[in-house]
Amino acid sequence: MSIKQTSVIGFPRIGKNRELKFASEKFFKGEISEAELKKIAAEIRLYGWKKQREANISFIPSNDFSFYDNVLDTAFLFNVVPERYSSLELSTLEKYFAAAHGYQGEKGDVKALPMKKWFNTNYHYIVPEIDDNTELKLVGKKPVEEFIETKLAGIESIPTVIGPYTFLRLARYNGKKRAKDFAAAAVNAYAELADQLATAGAKWISFAEPALVFDITDAEKQLFKSIYEFLIEQIRAKTSIKIALQTYFGDIRDVYQDVVALGFDGIGLDFVEGLQSLELLKKGFPNDTLLFAGVVNGKNIWRADYAQKNALLAEIEKFVAAENVVVSTSCSLLHVPYTVAAEQKLSADILKHFAFAEEKLTELAEFASGDADALEKNKALFASARVQANAKVQAELAALSAADFERKPSRLERRSVQKEEFKLPSFPTTTIGSFPQTAEVRANRAVFRKGEITREQYVAFNQKKIAECIKLQEEIGLDVIVHGEFERNDMVEYFGSKIDGFVFTQNAWVQSYGTRCVKPPVVWGDVSRSAPITVEWSVFAQSCTKKPVKGMLTGPVTILNWSFPREDISLKTQAQQIGLAIRDEVLDLEKNGIRIIQIDEAALREKLPLRKSDWHKEYLDWAIPAFRLVHAKVKPETQIHTHMCYSEFNDIVRDIDNMDADVITFEASRSDLKLLDALNEAKFETQVGPGVYDIHSPRGPSEQEIVDALHKIIAKVPQQNVWVNPDCGLKTRGETETTASLKNLVAAAKKLREEK
Repeated sequence: MSIKQTSVIGFPRIGKNRELKFASEKFFKGEISEAELKKIAAEIRLYGWKKQREANISFIPSNDFSFYDNVLDTAFLFNVVPERYSSLELSTLEKYFAAAHGYQGEKGDVKALPMKKWFNTNYHYIVPEIDDNTELKLVGKKPVEEFIETKLAGIESIPTVIGPYTFLRLARYNGKKRAKDFAAAAVNAYAELADQLATAGAKWISFAEPALVFDITDAEKQLFKSIYEFLIEQIRAKTSIKIALQTYFGDIRDVYQDVVALGFDGIGLDFVEGLQSLELLKKGFPNDTLLFAGVVNGKNIWRADYAQKNALLAEIEKFVAAENVVVSTSCSLLHVPYTVAAEQKLSADILKHFAFAEEKLTELAEFASGDADALEKNKALFASARVQANAKVQAELAALSAADFERKPSRLERRSVQKEEFKLPSFPTTTIGSFPQTAEVRANRAVFRKGEITREQYVAFNQKKIAECIKLQEEIGLDVIVHGEFERNDMVEYFGSKIDGFVFTQNAWVQSYGTRCVKPPVVWGDVSRSAPITVEWSVFAQSCTKKPVKGMLTGPVTILNWSFPREDISLKTQAQQIGLAIRDEVLDLEKNGIRIIQIDEAALREKLPLRKSDWHKEYLDWAIPAFRLVHAKVKPETQIHTHMCYSEFNDIVRDIDNMDADVITFEASRSDLKLLDALNEAKFETQVGPGVYDIHSPRGPSEQEIVDALHKIIAKVPQQNVWVNPDCGLKTRGETETTASLKNLVAAAKKLREEK
């Protein structure tokens, strides 16, 4: 077996110890300078490049780093910056952060750009905003500067940039113009970038076009073809730089034959999530083109089965010359943690099954070299069963029937019962769940975790915080109260830690958006609940007030989607196992007098297949029932809420309605409440609370701003169905800004009541 070349699409960038997160937050507070922040960023980039060089990666990417988001980087690179940000008297980097998370200060007051899920991942991207007068042109230097950085470090890199088709397809258009109207300008701008990179010494440029894995219409196909026919022509006319097209998160069945005919020097295909990628090769592949074969899973943390991967490579080489196959990751390693070496508490028997980013570099090297010893060790790893099935869980799954997924009576009948039960005013006010997690709150959890205080001390502290939180909400005037979640770290990690079947890491952090990092649990074996999880806290909170306190849970689909799932059983089976565990918790809360229970499904859309034809059979047909399983057995007077955030819900609104919740709150503020049209069109039955202000921004909303948002809402949604709430939990916000914002929220709701 000849030694193959290797490639990585992208590398983690938050820092091995989250250095970028902490430095950025200090910069936002004015505690470090812009120069200091940039120095830390440069050190993070160099670390990743050196690790890839040590693993002898042939194609090391540059420009995969970002201070916040690569799509936002691309917008600033090509002058796609709305005037409200560009006109701020701030540095370019400060304007960039203003677009990312808003700005409120002496230089102005601007909301952030919308934020959405990045394809089918838990990463979020900033949505570019294009007006009719936007002049799309090259104005930035980031790809060139970072390529030069690699040269100075003695590393040959391949600059990568979000491609023009994907960038234009993901953008939001505010005027009459659409993507096709900006295509010519995009071609010129990208060609100029390629020219500058070639002048700097780059041998390759890689255009990332993940949007090619979507369903593509004839018009979209024509747009893609026209962009690249002219772009390739322009680049080839001026430079000798080689051009790669990189795709990931699926296959490109709708445009494959167009792609291979365009004359790229390299084409990247995903053979992990690309269900038809291997079949597409049978239609032909250019003899003079490199295939960047994405065979190492860039999204999950399990060791690769070398025998299985080598068999896949052998199939690929039936259609592509072996010397033209570059062994690659299926997508950027942004979606996995840095290294297993950072884990000190998990046993070696567990860790040997994990491959994080740095370990995946080793896997690439071992595939490429055909290392016989590595193959034998890998065979031994996969020779025995990793876990034993839980017989009790298996029996519960087998016993499920249609009745376990159907709540009775109907939602409209329940609404009448609940109206009498709660006697809430019109436009009832609430929050999504968490309240600010101060340093004091985090310290209490930390010292308890380390065994430095007793459980009694830990509980007493949290009860004091809960009582204070309840009192604050009563003073503000909220109608439905939450307990604040001071006992919780992450909404998924917390529940995973309380039910059997999960394992947890110390330092396996991944970036969710900007400075927000999460440490996903790992679904290790069959999942079950052995004891109540939240009942103690909810019961105490309810004892502090006569107002209803929501029991706060995370739903089965979100727990699964925000964990690293098993690969040996189906996602449907895992979701049902988690659903049974959370159902036990729901019924215990109800039994203990909690009359409103919120079961968050923030990540419902996250694993939705990228092709509409697969939506139901591959996902929604089990994801929606998994949620219904959790609440189907509660009493009519128990009100079930759920919450969803930072996704495009318009096209699955009817499926969301079929979740049969009583109230659903949505993130909607960053998307300017565009969800309302879809709710109206679908005649949405569920009571709904579209978020009236953005909690991921430090800026606070005025009372009039919320009143205006509510007027938009009741223009599209029957006002008797409307709840008033922020767009997400308040954990990351400060106490002062939270109180001020919620006071304005309550005042706005009261004003709407007076208008009736």
